[in-house]
Amino acid sequence: MTSVRSLLTKPWIWSFIGAVLVWLATIAFTGGYGAGGMVTAALSLAVFTVIVGVGQMFVITLGPGNVDLSLPANIGLASAVAMKVMDGNDSMIVVGLLAALACGAAVGAANYLLIWALRIPPIIATLSASFIIQSIDISYGRGLQIKPPPGFADFANWQVLGIPVLAILTVLFTIGAAIALQRMIYGRSVLAIGQNIRAAWLAGVNVGLIRFLTYTLSGALGGIDGALLAGYFRGANVDIGNEYLLASIAVVVIGGTSVAGGKANVPGVWGAALFLVLLLTMLNTFGVSAGVRLLLTGLIIVGVITAAGGQKALR
Repeated sequence: MTSVRSLLTKPWIWSFIGAVLVWLATIAFTGGYGAGGMVTAALSLAVFTVIVGVGQMFVITLGPGNVDLSLPANIGLASAVAMKVMDGNDSMIVVGLLAALACGAAVGAANYLLIWALRIPPIIATLSASFIIQSIDISYGRGLQIKPPPGFADFANWQVLGIPVLAILTVLFTIGAAIALQRMIYGRSVLAIGQNIRAAWLAGVNVGLIRFLTYTLSGALGGIDGALLAGYFRGANVDIGNEYLLASIAVVVIGGTSVAGGKANVPGVWGAALFLVLLLTMLNTFGVSAGVRLLLTGLIIVGVITAAGGQKALR
């Protein structure tokens, strides 16, 4: 009983509980039909949200006002770059992935340079950058008909015993992210800056470098996400990353990361991603319109932020 109570105090557990409840509600509505397939599909789609969600989590952990709004445009451009470099050739898969990674990292680095050089809030800098990136993407990737190499498309959709291989690899990646956050100098520096940027600077943390690396990391993860999405959906698309602006922020907030900075929660990103995907599946099953789905997602985010704020006030 004590262990259960202790587990319930963990903020990330509630996102998993929410995901299970939504799954149960959906299979109850369908009479149990497709329960296993729903879990497999949820894992497959949650992967892409988790990857960008981890990058967004690191950025938000830097403190109030830090957010990366360029992710959707970044994902779209990187997907086009990856497909163009691979050119349908299996021998170019690694090169294409590296090109997407480099493209995303360059976008992330440019985001921070805008923030640093122009002294403008991150929300303005990354939003402005997204318009520039989107313009480049439209001229570069609009009408791109190149399909991913067969081997890459098969890998992006590969499953073992009903479990997507990408999900397994992403779990390993998130374990690494959690270790980096709690055990490495870089991760601890991110947390320190989010808790008190002046105190971190006085303690010897290179605040500028850590912020630069964090925005670059977020951009790089957006880039690799774009390549993987193009492989999964078997083609690049200018709009392929559009849904990940709200989703990347939602999984961070719902997963228990503090929007005030200084507190990150890696397991919660997974729980929140599964919750959102299963919620979308449930609403689709119930025949709910796209507008209502977005409204409900927004209300959930507001509710979580309000609840978190209320708990801080009580403390």
